[in-house]
Amino acid sequence: MKTLRNKRLFTFALLGVALAACAKTNSDAAKKTHAAQEGHEHEKAELHEDELNHEGHGHEENEASDLDRPVSELFAATCEHNIKTHECAECRYEVGVVKADASLFEGGLLKKSRAEMRAVALPLELTGEVRFDERRVAHLSTQAEGIIKNVHVTLGDPVKRGQALVEIESVAVGEAQAAYLESRGMLTLAKRNHARLDSLRKEGISSEKELLAAIQGRDAAQIRTVAALGKLTRLGMTASAARALTQANSKGRLVLRAPSGGTVLNMHAVAGELARAETSLVTVGDNSALWVWADLYDRDIALVSREQAKQPLAAVVGVKAYPGEEFNGTVDFVSPSMNESSRTVKLRVAVPNPEGRLLAGMFAQVKVFISGDQQVLAVPSKSVLADEGRAFVFVHHEADYYVRRPVAVGRTFAGLTEITKGITGSEVVVANGAFLMKSDVLRSKMGAGCAD
Repeated sequence: MKTLRNKRLFTFALLGVALAACAKTNSDAAKKTHAAQEGHEHEKAELHEDELNHEGHGHEENEASDLDRPVSELFAATCEHNIKTHECAECRYEVGVVKADASLFEGGLLKKSRAEMRAVALPLELTGEVRFDERRVAHLSTQAEGIIKNVHVTLGDPVKRGQALVEIESVAVGEAQAAYLESRGMLTLAKRNHARLDSLRKEGISSEKELLAAIQGRDAAQIRTVAALGKLTRLGMTASAARALTQANSKGRLVLRAPSGGTVLNMHAVAGELARAETSLVTVGDNSALWVWADLYDRDIALVSREQAKQPLAAVVGVKAYPGEEFNGTVDFVSPSMNESSRTVKLRVAVPNPEGRLLAGMFAQVKVFISGDQQVLAVPSKSVLADEGRAFVFVHHEADYYVRRPVAVGRTFAGLTEITKGITGSEVVVANGAFLMKSDVLRSKMGAGCAD
C-alpha cells in the first residue's frame, strides 16, 4: 500500500506540473491575443520591451540543451524566481534536474543501480515454450464420470481456497452416497443393539455369546461405514460434506472446490457436457511467475553446465505477441536426461510475470547469456532513455537531486547496456522508474502540446 501511495503521489505531482505548464502556456496565449486587440502600436511597444528584457524562459529555444552543459553550470544556474534553478519546483526541468524523495526508492517505485565494469555476456539462442510454474497451479478433474450441472466461475475469476467451482451429477457418486448412508444407518443400529445386550448381560439376562456377536456386528458396521466414507472422499467429496449427507440431499452431486487461492487460468467446463475422469476441467493458480522450457543441444551442454555451476545464468525471453520486447529471467534448472528422439536437453528459465502478459502455451525465443572475458562499463538497460535521438541516464548528484547526462551506448546483454561514453563508472543511476523522471524533465514539451 505504501508503494502504491508513493506511486500515486509521484504521478499526481507530474500531472500537476504538466497542467501548470499547460495553464501557463494558455495564459500567455490569451495575453498575446488581448494585446493584438488593443492595437498594432501597443503590440509593437510590448514586443520591443520584451526584446530589451529578454531572459529566462523567453530565451529557452536558443539556449543549449542541458545535455550539452556541464553539471556545475546546471546547478549554479538561477531561474526567473531568483533562486537556484534546480531548487525551483517550477523551473528545475530546464536544467534536466529531478528531485526524488528517498521514500520513492524505499517504496520500490524507483530503484538505484551503479554503473560498473561487467563481463560481456554473449547470448546463446534457443527456442522454447511458455508454461505454468507447476508449483503454483492445480488442475482440477473429476474422479467420477458425470454430467456438468453448474459452473460457478469463469476464466480470469479470482478464487479463494475451498470455493465451489463446478458441480457434477454422477451415477457413481450417487451409488457411493447411498452405500455410505446405508452403512451409517446399519452402524447406528449395531451400536444400539450392542448397548442393549451389554445392559442385559450386566443384569444376567443375555448370554456372553450374544454380547460378543453384538460387538462383532458393531465393529463390522463401523468398518463398512469408514470404507464408504473413504470412497466418497476419493471421488472428491470432503469428509465434512459426506457426514452432512441425508436421504434428502444425497442427489449424486459432486462439487469441485479450489484447493488454493488464485485465478482461474484455464476453463474446460461447460454446463450440460460430459465430464470425464481423465480431463482437466479447471486450472487454478498464480501466473505471476512462469517457466519457459527451452531445448539445449548436446554441443552446448558442457558450456551451459559449467557456467551454471558458477552462478545462475541470466536469460531473456521474447514472444511474437510483443515484438521487440524482452522479458528477463534466470536459468534455474537443466535436465539431467536427454530426449532420445530430439537429442536435446530441457533447460528451464524462471520468468517473473507480474502483469500476466506472458501466457502459457506461447512459443518463445530464449537467449541465455554466457559470460565472456571482456569487461565493459554497463548499466541496467532500464536506466537508458532517449530524447530526440539522444541517449541519457539520470545520475545522482546530491541529496534528493538527480540530473540527466548524455551517454553513448554499445551492446545490450542480459538486461544490461554497455556505456561507451558519458559516465566514468562511479555514478549511481536510476534504473526502474527512470521513465517517470523523464516525463518530469520533458514537461515543457507537454506544455507546448497543450497550447495547440
